[in-house]
Amino acid sequence: MKQFKTILSFELLNYLKNKVFVGVTVFLVVAIAGIMSFPSIADSIFTDDSDENENLPVMIIINETNNESSIFEESFASAFSDYSVKLYDDSYDAFEDEIVTGNAYCAFVIKSLTDYDYYVNNYNIYDTNTEIADQVLHSIYQTNSMVESGMSIEDASNIINVQINHTAHSLGKDQTQNFFYTYVMIFALYMVIVLYGQLVATNVATEKSSRAMELLITSAKPVNMMFGKVIASCLAGFIQLIAVFGSAFVFYNMNKTYWEDNFIIKSIFDIPLNLLLYMLLFFVLGFLIYAFLYSAIGSTASKVEDINTSSMPLTIIFIAAFLVVITSMSSGSVDNTLMIACSYIPLTSPMAMFTRIAMSSVPAYEIVISVTILIVSVFAIGYISAKIYRLGVLLYGTPPKFSAIFKAIRK
Repeated sequence: MKQFKTILSFELLNYLKNKVFVGVTVFLVVAIAGIMSFPSIADSIFTDDSDENENLPVMIIINETNNESSIFEESFASAFSDYSVKLYDDSYDAFEDEIVTGNAYCAFVIKSLTDYDYYVNNYNIYDTNTEIADQVLHSIYQTNSMVESGMSIEDASNIINVQINHTAHSLGKDQTQNFFYTYVMIFALYMVIVLYGQLVATNVATEKSSRAMELLITSAKPVNMMFGKVIASCLAGFIQLIAVFGSAFVFYNMNKTYWEDNFIIKSIFDIPLNLLLYMLLFFVLGFLIYAFLYSAIGSTASKVEDINTSSMPLTIIFIAAFLVVITSMSSGSVDNTLMIACSYIPLTSPMAMFTRIAMSSVPAYEIVISVTILIVSVFAIGYISAKIYRLGVLLYGTPPKFSAIFKAIRK
């Protein structure tokens, strides 16, 4: 146990003293702080006490119909809140020059309630002004038709603008609400495993190629060495994630009023406690099972350049699991046959089962079975990886085949 603690503290300190590790962590924290604080900073810098309408782009309305111009002015001003609506009579013929020179953004020349011309200098592919104008004129046309048939303006407006209230009741999980923080967890697990898994394998291969392993292996048990390296990388990853997501949580709460209307950001930070605990559980187990495998792979490599080739099959499996989960999330069907199967496979269950728990109703016994299989697999793979590590670190030359390694383990 003493050897394990010594190796763990040594490896962890190496991470914390690493300039790249510290620099990346500080950069991410500062970037998150800037992003989460940007609305409040922008509000304090760009807030102007002058009339807000002065800064809005101008929209010109020219009425060529027999209807009251005030109807169009009020309706367009209500529908186009991002514009300063200016009403001109039908004799105004210089509006095109104002658009070209930039004094106005666009103009509507209304010929009738069912016909108008739209003028703009550069037509943007995201321009939806005509669609909104269609709805405005359609509403005015319906109101006028009702009034002409003997109905009062108030009754016609009430009929046209009636509001429909509804309440949605989800008897299971709300996928819309849970989608974003589920995606964040899956993506974070993907990045940490790829980054730190490769880092563990690289560190082992580096020590082996420098022949330092020959001295280390005689002074410490291989199991303690491998577990110390894996747990240290796991703790380093958690420290970095806590720093990044912790700072995001702090700065989100400091600027919460500015993010209340942003459903995506709000849903990420409103994660329920039970899902947060499941996230931590699957995150730790998923990381450990891959870190052990990467450590074993690193011990079989004769030089650092062989790491990418040796770890390619494991990386492909992990990427395939990631794609299966993301595809299922995007389709909204997280309980398909493939996802259910992946929920019980140790290499895919950390992502698959957590996604199903977050976005659907999973029976408790399925969760227990999945977690039990995963925990047993972590210890089993850790034990086997330690055996491979013990043999692999002293093998030099051509990387041994796994069949030869397992034969040596059995002996």
